[in-house]
Amino acid sequence: MQAIVEPQWVKEHLESLVIIDCRFHLNDPLKGRQEYSNEHIPQAFYFDLDQDLSGTIEKHGGRHPLPDLNKLRDKLEAVGVSNDVTVVLYDDQNSAMASRLWWLLSYLGHDKTYILNGGFKEWKRQGYPVSTSPSIPIKKGTFIPVVQQNMVVSAHDILRDLKAFELRESYLIDSREPKRYLGLEEPIDKKAGHIPGAYNYFWMDNLTANRWRNEEELKQQFAELDPSKEIIVYCGSGVTACPNVLALKEAGFTNVKLYPGSWSDWISYEENPISTSSR
Repeated sequence: MQAIVEPQWVKEHLESLVIIDCRFHLNDPLKGRQEYSNEHIPQAFYFDLDQDLSGTIEKHGGRHPLPDLNKLRDKLEAVGVSNDVTVVLYDDQNSAMASRLWWLLSYLGHDKTYILNGGFKEWKRQGYPVSTSPSIPIKKGTFIPVVQQNMVVSAHDILRDLKAFELRESYLIDSREPKRYLGLEEPIDKKAGHIPGAYNYFWMDNLTANRWRNEEELKQQFAELDPSKEIIVYCGSGVTACPNVLALKEAGFTNVKLYPGSWSDWISYEENPISTSSR
């Protein structure tokens, strides 16, 4: 697998890596930082979904808009990230938050970023050491972003291509659980349903017991999709879409894009259509 690494490999290369702890709980925003303070992988730094990996919420842009890229670069450099440094990310939310930072680093052109398979729970299960001390950077990094603008699409792009999704000329994937996709349940956003023409691939189906499925299993997961066509992925706010982007990449799909604002941005435009029917 290209972007997933095992705890043993991380343990063996610990001294040469920048490790970032991304634990975050949507229903308790302070809990992840507290968990980091209690124990974390040695030399790991903490990045907060709300404070570091998201921007200011406005009328449009969704619940977790993309962060200010200059501020994110500065934070990354402060913990030692450079263009040539290998970065490993982890959480305990089935890689959802770690995948968000993996996607952001990919968007900024960093191509040596990996996800710890199984997260912090698997690290501990295998008996590897933990630390309770705040990590201190060995040296400041120098990271020059090369923003990959072709990795994102906007609500305008989605609206323009609705017919193409219906005709399967390209694909739109909704990463939320089926109840939210079908509009049967909506615990977070003001409107229920999904964008017309979207397939539903629940992001959690990419994992088994907190660990990523292997490449062949992921290929089977997305077997009905034509790898030659463009795929656009969204979720509720652009976070849990990222594990699906990663899974598609692992399965060999190359033309995969993210709708960062996702459903919470889509419904901020009153005129945008909504569907509650299955595909």
